[in-house]
Amino acid sequence: MRFRSSAEKHEMSSLYEDKIKNMGNAGRNGGEYYTPRPLIKTIVKVVDPSIGNKIYDGAVGSAGFLVEAYEYLKNSKALTTAEAETLQKRTFYGKEKKSLAYIIGIMNMILHGIDAPNIIHTNTLVENLSDIQEKDRYDIVMANPPFGGKERSEVQQNFPIKTSETAFLFLQHFIKILKAGGKGGIVIKNTFLSNTDNGSTSLRKMLLENCNLHTVLDLPGGVFTGAGVKTVVLFFEKGVPTHKVWFYQLNLDRNLGKTNPLNEGDLVEFIELQKTKADSDNSWSVNIADVDIGTYGLSVKNPHKKEETALRDPSDIIDQIQILDKESTAILNRIRELL
Repeated sequence: MRFRSSAEKHEMSSLYEDKIKNMGNAGRNGGEYYTPRPLIKTIVKVVDPSIGNKIYDGAVGSAGFLVEAYEYLKNSKALTTAEAETLQKRTFYGKEKKSLAYIIGIMNMILHGIDAPNIIHTNTLVENLSDIQEKDRYDIVMANPPFGGKERSEVQQNFPIKTSETAFLFLQHFIKILKAGGKGGIVIKNTFLSNTDNGSTSLRKMLLENCNLHTVLDLPGGVFTGAGVKTVVLFFEKGVPTHKVWFYQLNLDRNLGKTNPLNEGDLVEFIELQKTKADSDNSWSVNIADVDIGTYGLSVKNPHKKEETALRDPSDIIDQIQILDKESTAILNRIRELL
């Protein structure tokens, strides 16, 4: 391929994205770098960045969030020369710790038309939060930080809330590095909302007191192929405390996996309802005034869905009782023989 036309460059970027996707589906090294693009596009639409915003991902991976934000902004309007230059040079920023992911991310951005990516090869978490100044802050943070990782104690010392969970350290970093009025869309394990350990409780308190956590998207299992965890997406704005949280639970009529991945159509209802924070079979709101201030627990439990308890047929119960009686009799007879 000669890269002499935008069509050729677009074709190469599509091929490259497919390769990254295949790495993610393989569940090996590349899996941790890949976030399903339908989910990223949905997060970008809800966060709704605008030209002139500085957009940041501190766990950049394959740069999916930055690439999709670029596509969203590039197609949002007819750009002036100054706006096009702003989009190229002063909009997208990121950090990545791992060498392979760093190379993948840089290449992905270049192939999508960002000629000089502002990506730094570094461990985001070694930066002390107290060293972050106003000049270092961003308007938008969108990211899927690694979950399940453990950070050593010297790294934890950079954060006010000590925890070895990598994703929780990243969330503290993202809150700190946002400007007042800045917006975030962060993927995190759903257990973050309900864990009762000190780190989770303190972090929820920090988030709710310093940011308006206006939306939580609860995702089904299988969104992240091979990861084996359920996740939520936190949408928030920094600078004002949370008064009400709108939840949306994505309930699909199929199981997600390699051959049946998440698609943009699955998230259409969420995007529409999120605009007005309307109640539905899959959505509801929680007032923070009703939340236990001892734990700040925000467990995802849909009040519109009743737990269905399957009633057993009486004949099945009788058959089971008879089987258990026979087993008990056999055990008693064996005990008598031994005595």
